[in-house]
Amino acid sequence: MKAYRWQVVVLLFLASVINYLDRSALSVAAPMIAKDLGLGPEQLGFIFSAFFVGYVLFNIAGGLLVDRVGAWKMLGISMALWSLLCASTALATGFWSLLLLRVVFGMAEGPLATSANKMVSNWFPKRQAATAIGTALSGSPLGSAIAGPFIGLLAVNFGWRLSFVIAGVIGLVWMAFWFARLSERPRGHSRVSAEEVAEIEADQPPVTRVTGPAPSLLSQLAQPVVAATTVAFFGYNYILYFFLTWFPVYLTNARNLSVHDMSIMNVLPWALGFVGLATGGRVVDWVRGRTGKPMLAAKLVLAIGLGVAAIAAALAGQVTTAFSAVALVSVATFFLYLTGSTFWVILQNRISAAQLGGVGGIMHGVANCSGIIGPALTGLIVARTSFGYAGAFALAGALGLIAALVVAVVVRDTRADLAGAAA
Repeated sequence: MKAYRWQVVVLLFLASVINYLDRSALSVAAPMIAKDLGLGPEQLGFIFSAFFVGYVLFNIAGGLLVDRVGAWKMLGISMALWSLLCASTALATGFWSLLLLRVVFGMAEGPLATSANKMVSNWFPKRQAATAIGTALSGSPLGSAIAGPFIGLLAVNFGWRLSFVIAGVIGLVWMAFWFARLSERPRGHSRVSAEEVAEIEADQPPVTRVTGPAPSLLSQLAQPVVAATTVAFFGYNYILYFFLTWFPVYLTNARNLSVHDMSIMNVLPWALGFVGLATGGRVVDWVRGRTGKPMLAAKLVLAIGLGVAAIAAALAGQVTTAFSAVALVSVATFFLYLTGSTFWVILQNRISAAQLGGVGGIMHGVANCSGIIGPALTGLIVARTSFGYAGAFALAGALGLIAALVVAVVVRDTRADLAGAAA
């Protein structure tokens, strides 16, 4: 990878690792935190959901700011803020203080995905966009995989508070490299050759070369494909956040694993998720190259991957051993993450560059409402119904399957998409 643009992917990959390491830390340390602060299942559910209240608000606000301020500045500032807030988790003294910290922590993380998508759009030719965004975001399941042994073992040996401080410091180190190595666009960057700039700009999405007024944000949002992609993203995130927040608790409470054993077993699903997300973008670009149909390529990977993940998630709630639950969740996580780049690829192929941050932020914000609803609803299902964890797994699977069917019916190529692919 001699082209300088791949440094964007490397740093975005590391940002995704850190993002999910910080985000997963609470779930891994939850049994210790609950005991220390006297929290029950319902309170834990609300604390898990609190993150997404702030996250959703700043998915939307952050997306709009990305179009105004720039993805490079927005992401660097966001990393600094969420790293400081992650470290501040060590100051929590009870339910309300931890709840408030999680809300503002979520606010700081809000612009990440939209910023990453915009940076890839600015720095990469469209033929490599799915591979680049898939590789960049594949750090997120790896961060979740690392969180188990890293946060778990730190918490067991040194206490859960110190584990959050160390995680926060890592993000501040990343921020220094981000601002030192990159800029908003390759043109004018001292380390990017004129040949590479020409290669990137010659194969940018056609919408970046359109002159005159940009389409309105409302008209972009009104497209059926955007609505369908948002529905699919909601189903994807519901399964993801259910696994992220409650699966470690499920392993300790329902399957009687120790925090140490849970931390080790919880690595496998996220390690396979890393493989899935890193692979998914390449599959999309391969299908696009073979068919010349960019939306069909994204649609096939999204509908098939999400459908398989949904079925595996539902089945995971019916088994009776920790090993079988981990195996099924691992299958679900692999296929779920196989689809992870497709949402952003669909937007890059259909949305005006001038509105990419705003539309992406709104889509991401609506989809992440699942993070507000899901963890709290799971806590209520576990604590107050006879369905227990089996019901929570079944609900996640059903929502994912519905989302996959919506994509299969609605998403399709237009003449403009086909013309852009042939250009």
